[in-house]
Amino acid sequence: MEEEFEFGYTEDAKFSVERYEEMIRNHDQYFFDAQAFENIIDYYIEKNDPPKALQVAEYARNQHPFAAVFLIKQAQLLVVTNNVAGAFAALEKAAMLEASDPDIYIIRGNLYESMERYGEALENYEKALELAEDTDEVLLHIAYVYQNMGDYETSITYLKLCLKQNMENQDALYELAFCYDVLDNQQESVTFYQQYIDNEPYSYAAWYNLGNAFTKLSLFEKAIDAYDYAILIKDNFASAYFNKGNALVNLEKYADAIEVYRQTFEYEQPNADTYCAIGECYEKLEQMDDARAFYKKSVKMDPKLADAWFGIGVTLDFEERYFEALHFYKKALDLDIANADYWFAIADAEYKLGHMEESEQAYEKVVELNPIDVDAWLDYSSILYEQQRLVDAIEVIAQAIKCNPDAAELYYRMVAYLFAKGDYNEALTHLEMALSADPEKHYILFDYLPQLQKNKVIVDIINRYTK
Repeated sequence: MEEEFEFGYTEDAKFSVERYEEMIRNHDQYFFDAQAFENIIDYYIEKNDPPKALQVAEYARNQHPFAAVFLIKQAQLLVVTNNVAGAFAALEKAAMLEASDPDIYIIRGNLYESMERYGEALENYEKALELAEDTDEVLLHIAYVYQNMGDYETSITYLKLCLKQNMENQDALYELAFCYDVLDNQQESVTFYQQYIDNEPYSYAAWYNLGNAFTKLSLFEKAIDAYDYAILIKDNFASAYFNKGNALVNLEKYADAIEVYRQTFEYEQPNADTYCAIGECYEKLEQMDDARAFYKKSVKMDPKLADAWFGIGVTLDFEERYFEALHFYKKALDLDIANADYWFAIADAEYKLGHMEESEQAYEKVVELNPIDVDAWLDYSSILYEQQRLVDAIEVIAQAIKCNPDAAELYYRMVAYLFAKGDYNEALTHLEMALSADPEKHYILFDYLPQLQKNKVIVDIINRYTK
């Protein structure tokens, strides 16, 4: 069968492979020079056929026993086929023939790295660094090792060295963003990418990473500008459109975000996350039919995307179809059992359906998963108060205050419950606490118990704090 040659192979390479295959067919022994053998091995590597490439490397070694290059190629192929011991042995032999070849130490470093023997990996990479002409890839490897060791500061140092060697190294640009992210040092990230862009204004990856750093600093307008530059340089950059859409959502520009999300479809296959994001925008615009249509497309594409199932529930809830909403909330919960937002929505829907016990159990779960959700504590205590379970309501608010000692709303609610129970002295103590925390929010008390507006003692205390 005729081999198909990719565009880019030289006539010599093509001739070498054809001759080699003829030799195998004829069970013969032809002689090839070292370059021809390298071409044949590379051809099979590109065809993704490591066993055949290994077979060629073996022939090459027999004909050129003193050429280290074939032992190095053999080691690379043995790594791919998971023969670690064989790879180490081949590198050992290669080092005896040509100890100054940096590839020996790079491959050995890779092997140690994959075995999590980071000290030995670094030793080999450092050696490669001394010997290699182009060092950016070696520096990138060293940076990876430090990341694996959890030393992100040192990793950043090597990534910057890598970019100094080769400003075009995209991997280093993205890894740098990752390290700054882990260290939660977005400000330094912004500074770095801005300096980088001064030297390389047409690096779409740098603009994109700058946009991501601005996003994490909640500087969404600046993020959008950066994404726009990335798109200007690379107009099919789907991730930049998607992240720009997210930034617009954060600015509550939902209609604009929908347009930008839709643009990603021109450059990549629509995916479940984008459909879900469009659904959320329509939901925020209260266009529930459109929202539901996109959420449904999303779950059709990825039935495991909990947020999309949840979104369908939200659209039904909005239409007061609580029973149906509950079904979809529970589908989302099955996929993400520890999601406090899902439990909160379930608690609320159960309450609206009059299922007090189920609602109470769901609220219990919300505050267990997210004890700093003040609204959940307030709603939870509310359903107890409605059932005249004053002692339980007071206990829930007491727990809430323990978890959120600075939340004035909780103290005001406590005052209301204590008054309702008749514990006036304790109520007044909590009122002073509430007013100390935030005097402006005293209206909460009157919202809950309007009759207290006629209580002179309370009005006097409030006036003392608000005037």
